[in-house]
Amino acid sequence: MITLTSAELNTWIASFLWPLTRILGLISVAPLFGNVSVPARVKISLGIMLALIIAPTVPALPAMDPMSPAGLLILVQQLLIGLTMGFAMRIVFAGVEMAGEITGMTMGLGFASFFDPQTRARSSAISQFLALLILMIYLSTNLHLVVLSTLAQSFELLPISSNFVSTEGFFQVVKWGGRIFSAGVQLSLPMVAALLMTNIALGILTRAAPQLNIFGIGFPITIGVGFIMIAIVLPYLMNPFINLMQEGIDAMGRITVALAPLE
Repeated sequence: MITLTSAELNTWIASFLWPLTRILGLISVAPLFGNVSVPARVKISLGIMLALIIAPTVPALPAMDPMSPAGLLILVQQLLIGLTMGFAMRIVFAGVEMAGEITGMTMGLGFASFFDPQTRARSSAISQFLALLILMIYLSTNLHLVVLSTLAQSFELLPISSNFVSTEGFFQVVKWGGRIFSAGVQLSLPMVAALLMTNIALGILTRAAPQLNIFGIGFPITIGVGFIMIAIVLPYLMNPFINLMQEGIDAMGRITVALAPLE
């Protein structure tokens, strides 16, 4: 007859529950996995499957009741770690979406907005297009698997312990958040530069021929130039997108190391 003590049962529960919490934290925020169009049942099933694979490889865990105040504190910490790692990768996609917003507003397509299921907000058509483009590259290059691999490695870089995580990791997230603006400007720079020259030319034309209706000819020209520049730049966007996503994966690793508690 097999008998289990309460201590052994608590150890089994903790060895599965704590890794599962970190995994679900990342899945709920990270690109693709955290999309609101993905059913919650699928996310939970994926998290349980990953936890069953990763849990046996996790380093030794603190010997405590997972339902005790200290055990619940560890649970909250694991959730914060997973959310932080997923958010670091989400920033990459936010930077690309910002590039689309800048391009669309400069083209005069700011009024052409759609409902974005990812953020549950309104976003421009160009932003939606670039977001879908980087998502396809994300999947085709198997970077979503690299994200899961980084998550598995995080249990070695940042083992589950009862010590408080370092606040330095959260400062690293704040610093990394600035990449949204720099990436957005860099990716949209060719389109913005071409549209700036177009607007300057239209301004000179308006001064030379005041009888021309700038609103009648300006919008079609800027929208047309914008689409032409997007078509020209599009073949060259794959490498910047991949490099940006690689930066996001590196940021996940840096943030994980920075979250390690001080001894």
